Amino acid sequence: MRVLVIGRGGREHAIVWALKKSPQVKDLYCAPGNAGIAEMAECVPIEENRFEELAQFARDAAIDLVVVGPEDPLFGGIADYLEERGIAVFGPKSGAAAIEGSKVFAKHLMKKYGIPTAAYETFESYEEALAYLRRQKAPIVIKADGLAAGKGVTVAWTMEQAEQALKEMMVDKVFGEAGTKVVIEEFLQGQEMSILAFVDGSVVRPMVPAQDHKPVYDNDEGPNTGGMGTYSPVPHIPQEVVDEAIRTIVQPAAEALVKEGRPFRGVLFSGLMITDQGPKAIEFNCRFGDPETQVVLPRLETDLADIMLAVVNGRLAEMEITWKEEAAVCVVLASGGYPGSYRKGIPIRGLDQVKDSIVFHAGTARKDGGIVTNGGRVLGVTALGATLEEARKTAYADVARIDFEGKHCRTDIALKALKAMQN
Repeated sequence: MRVLVIGRGGREHAIVWALKKSPQVKDLYCAPGNAGIAEMAECVPIEENRFEELAQFARDAAIDLVVVGPEDPLFGGIADYLEERGIAVFGPKSGAAAIEGSKVFAKHLMKKYGIPTAAYETFESYEEALAYLRRQKAPIVIKADGLAAGKGVTVAWTMEQAEQALKEMMVDKVFGEAGTKVVIEEFLQGQEMSILAFVDGSVVRPMVPAQDHKPVYDNDEGPNTGGMGTYSPVPHIPQEVVDEAIRTIVQPAAEALVKEGRPFRGVLFSGLMITDQGPKAIEFNCRFGDPETQVVLPRLETDLADIMLAVVNGRLAEMEITWKEEAAVCVVLASGGYPGSYRKGIPIRGLDQVKDSIVFHAGTARKDGGIVTNGGRVLGVTALGATLEEARKTAYADVARIDFEGKHCRTDIALKALKAMQN
């Protein structure tokens, strides 16, 4: 098989890494890719939203399967566009991708089909949203309706923060058109968990659960990011709770999309909060999570290419998917200043010194024969181990071997689970 992966981040590097191991995959391309991906696949200088150029490349290179990594092109209809031109694509069509592309759509879908989620109201008028907000209490959650690169959600701890977030979204348009509509919802307390699942219509094959760390600083302090690190499994959340989440949230969401005439094919990501009342859905994504993918795919035993083909060909129900017992921990190395403004082009040292981890490149580029920073999240250092503690120790040992000016990482990835297991 000749496979084209679309995207440029850590998630796409992990997908390329997993596909590279498949005996079925002969030639691997990535558009546009990054410096790390370039060591495993041929990078093609085409942006993710250039549908016509991507389709032309797929035809010219006789691509057998296109795998779409990011949400923007999926919500924009790349799967529809490629399929109409006879090109096999792994990823949902735009109608199904709306489960991530519109927070309002997702909340209404959950309400209609009885999927447990936070109480909420949606608004298109700033004045009405502000009036409603002033009748609520903090903490409270404000969400931009559209795609905002993982940054369109504010957990406001004070009403001042909430009003500021609402103004930034609806008046100042910091997220552009994504903030035209907003969702204001109750703050849920509990443990977060991510469940990614391969989905083919009503057929759902969940992956092993993971837990992400969104705030930029230790102890979940500071502004939210795209994710500062993750780990899998999540041993302090019992299997029966995971099973309940799949039964009450993941499976019903897939079935709801079928009933709505928007069958989902690809990876459905469920961001969950395990509350005292049971699991509730915080959000859905229409693709592999980032950085969850960096710990989930290294634990996958089954050939990823086989699974993707089964989804594309409507045969997922026939697949037996198996997972490694080993634990995985991923620590994200970010640029100084992220998620605010940060510098690019800073040389990265020590990549050749990494001993026992997989280094997934997120925001990197080649310059003058070396590798430099080229994004907010720069690298994801992932280690496997017999236990979470062992995987964590290995990951942080290799994190210490990598250096660049302004390097920032959280030092407490997976500690939450280890502390909970001790109690």
